[in-house]
Amino acid sequence: MSIRLTELIAPVFHPAHTAVKKRTHSEIWLPGGRGSGKSSFVSLEIILGMLQDHEANAIIFRKVGDTLRDTVYTQMVWAIEKLGIGHLWRYGYSPLEITRMDTGQRIMFRGTDDPQKSKGLKLKKGYFKFLWFEELSEFTGMREIETVKASVVRGGNAIILYSYNPPMHGNNWVNEQRLKPVPGRLIVQSTYLDIPPEWLGGSFITAAEAMKESNNLSYRWMYLGEVTGSGGRVFTNLKIRPVPKSVWGGLPLYFGHDFGFATDPDATVKCAYSKTRRTLYIVGESVSPGLTLYQLAERMRKLAGQEIITADNEDPRGIHELRNKGIRVIAAKKGPGSIERGMKWLQTLAAIVIDPNTCPEAASEFQRYEYDRDKDNKFIARYPDKGNHTIDAVRYAVESIVVRKKAVALQ
Repeated sequence: MSIRLTELIAPVFHPAHTAVKKRTHSEIWLPGGRGSGKSSFVSLEIILGMLQDHEANAIIFRKVGDTLRDTVYTQMVWAIEKLGIGHLWRYGYSPLEITRMDTGQRIMFRGTDDPQKSKGLKLKKGYFKFLWFEELSEFTGMREIETVKASVVRGGNAIILYSYNPPMHGNNWVNEQRLKPVPGRLIVQSTYLDIPPEWLGGSFITAAEAMKESNNLSYRWMYLGEVTGSGGRVFTNLKIRPVPKSVWGGLPLYFGHDFGFATDPDATVKCAYSKTRRTLYIVGESVSPGLTLYQLAERMRKLAGQEIITADNEDPRGIHELRNKGIRVIAAKKGPGSIERGMKWLQTLAAIVIDPNTCPEAASEFQRYEYDRDKDNKFIARYPDKGNHTIDAVRYAVESIVVRKKAVALQ
């Protein structure tokens, strides 16, 4: 039986397939909405890896053990049958396990609601090459994940696969963890739009399109895997993804700074703006508390060079000292209504694209930022003055665009 992988693995997953095959990454994160193909890809990738490496074994985790048989176990059986090699495997149910009969390789399934079942796991042959955490958002946090990994992985040879539908709220631990730049981590997001329609079937497409028309916010969360918030999210035009310089290079650059006071951090940002696409790219940041003016000047110089930085005018002395140190800083004009004007301009852009690798703080702040709430915990049309250091810095950076005045060089 001859099977072409292109008939089983959608192009969106090719980077992840290459990363596993060549072992260029130790972690593969696969966020996606319904029908995005992420679980099918992982199951196929594990089987392919075990076929190539006869020492490789796999262990698959979900938060609740009772969900394993009807989800990931069935998914692994599907992958084996899809590859036409069902005759090589023995399917066991007590314990839940799949074994390759000629090599002794094993696929184990565990729920972390019973930690004792993961302790002291031993293999008669080989090692755990693949760990798959399905529905990652069901777990309590990375501490739980790391504890589980430590119980089964010896050395650094394992490839960890995480699949999940992104939680609705930006402050969920999964969404926050995804924004952290971690060496060896690859993130590949997919939606049903990346999958050949014939793989999904007409009824699935019809249901997705119906929800798109009737409840677009729910559609974006359920089917596109977007972090849509709870209805109070200020920025609904966010795109959190890597932004190579080839995308923003050559565009006008804008730099902004929000001074830190007490325990608040100093925040400097680097933005690029495409007027034709009405898209703002946030591509660089420096965020840190407790900096001296000398340290701040050095960070600004590294980020902006000799470009103009528009800074909060609440600290004229700080601006003066930074100028004395050779930093080209000008004070933001601000004025009545400047916050609302700047925020509305940002909200009405076609997109605000933030690179989480170079701007993890901005990615986190913009994604988590919600309107204030009243005494009844209902959202009100007011912007909270907290958790917004990079947001303020971005407002100052683009002030000259918003008020249609161009920043001029210092004399």
